[in-house]
Amino acid sequence: MGTSAAFKYPSPTSARAYRLQLIAPMTSPNSLVCFTNCLLPQEDGNLIEKDLWIDQRRGIILDAQTTFYLRRERPNTVIDLGGNILSPGYIDLQLNGGYGFDFSVYDGDDEAYKAGMKMVAERIVETGVTSLVPTVITQEKSLYPKLLQLLRPFATPTSATLLGWHAEGPFINISKRGAHAPPYLLSAPEGIKTFEDVYGVSNMTDAEDWTMSGTNQEVGIRIVTAAPEIEGVMGAIAQLTKRGIIFAVGHSVAKSDIATDSVRQGTRLITHLFNAMPQLHHRDPSIIGLLGASPYLYSSFSPIQSSTTTPQRGHSRVGSIAKTTGGSEAIDENVTPPQTPLSRRGGVMAPALSGTVTPVGVNSEGDQLARTMDFERPFYDLIVDGIHCHPNSIRLAYSSFPERCILITDAMKILDPNLRDGVYEWRDGKRYVKEGHKLYLEGTNTLAGSVVTLDTCVRNFTKFTGCTIGQAIKCATYNPAKCLNIEHKKGTLRPGADADLIVLDRHGHVLSTWIKGKKVWETTKQ
Repeated sequence: MGTSAAFKYPSPTSARAYRLQLIAPMTSPNSLVCFTNCLLPQEDGNLIEKDLWIDQRRGIILDAQTTFYLRRERPNTVIDLGGNILSPGYIDLQLNGGYGFDFSVYDGDDEAYKAGMKMVAERIVETGVTSLVPTVITQEKSLYPKLLQLLRPFATPTSATLLGWHAEGPFINISKRGAHAPPYLLSAPEGIKTFEDVYGVSNMTDAEDWTMSGTNQEVGIRIVTAAPEIEGVMGAIAQLTKRGIIFAVGHSVAKSDIATDSVRQGTRLITHLFNAMPQLHHRDPSIIGLLGASPYLYSSFSPIQSSTTTPQRGHSRVGSIAKTTGGSEAIDENVTPPQTPLSRRGGVMAPALSGTVTPVGVNSEGDQLARTMDFERPFYDLIVDGIHCHPNSIRLAYSSFPERCILITDAMKILDPNLRDGVYEWRDGKRYVKEGHKLYLEGTNTLAGSVVTLDTCVRNFTKFTGCTIGQAIKCATYNPAKCLNIEHKKGTLRPGADADLIVLDRHGHVLSTWIKGKKVWETTKQ
């Protein structure tokens, strides 16, 4: 007996009736809750009509059949969602602040800073975000150890989870600095030691040591955005990756060969694609070109397998393969340095595949051989506010490589869905100008992050690309979770994952947010 047999689907209800049911008491003797009459986003981007069971006491998603047969009980609480979407909560990999608090500003008061973290975490749930990575932009060197120490994983019972930290700078290219302060930009002449000196040795330890020290959270995330062409950065990528720190390329003028080499060293993410990097050139596509990189072109492994026997008539050994001989600020104030053509490389071209590639050959016994390539295209994130990137660019990127597309906000401290347009204080005597979702430095045309919310990005994404709402949700849930290697806990509806959930209408508007199986926010809009 499955979940569909255990419960008869109620007839669809109105949004109003749905809200009335949600405000009913959520406690039950066995703490089990069944959401029914809902659409569940899958990890492949599809939506299916199915019940979802959770355990409110443990705050996790359950396998309904296993729970029913082992515990021999049904949930005492059944919530009819009226045909709406029940999704994993959104994950934002790059949030600079919100509601008046800036993760990059420290005034010497630890408790005040922690209060700001808590306030952002508790208010951001209204946008559907249940996990985020606080981002610190380029700072005076002495501030990093303290800021990153404070930004350890954190959550309250009613807040989104702050997963760790994202250090965007100071190892970035001055010509692509955008809103980052030039006096604070650095190179890394001693490689990984320079990173330790700047960020603090205790913040750069191995993943297990860092996660377990001073936090009760099960996952801890650290991201570093840097330019691989800066002195000492390329040599540090492998060490950062070994320690469980995600390396992202960004604010960079890296040519294609440098960008590709950084991926071989461990680059896992491209920070705000199209922004703060050279624009696409057909002879040297630079960082953007990584989306179309062929693993065969950049791997030492040949997809053509040798064999000592002649294949029988009618059995093809390999497919047709063509041989070739060729090889947030967002907008900066300087002209992109001219790009040079790619150096010529020999090799075998084959259709570009996503993720880890396993070319297949045939051995003498007809068994398939699968070998993992040593080149894997990175994830990339996009600010989908219609300002940082033209909708056509968004669609072009997604069409090229949908499997690793991630949506972010890169939102600044004045993020607040209710904030009016105007001029607002930033830092160091500078001020923002807010015009709708556009945010730029006063007296310039330099974009300074955004004020867009992630749920708005999801809705924009469906319009810009023509994808389904389920596919857009995947780019804000499962894809970022997989990039962070936490897809077993966040961004998914797998049994055992955290019951951090959002209820959306079929247009992607957030109706309610649930943290560890308990409702913490609900819309008041009719």
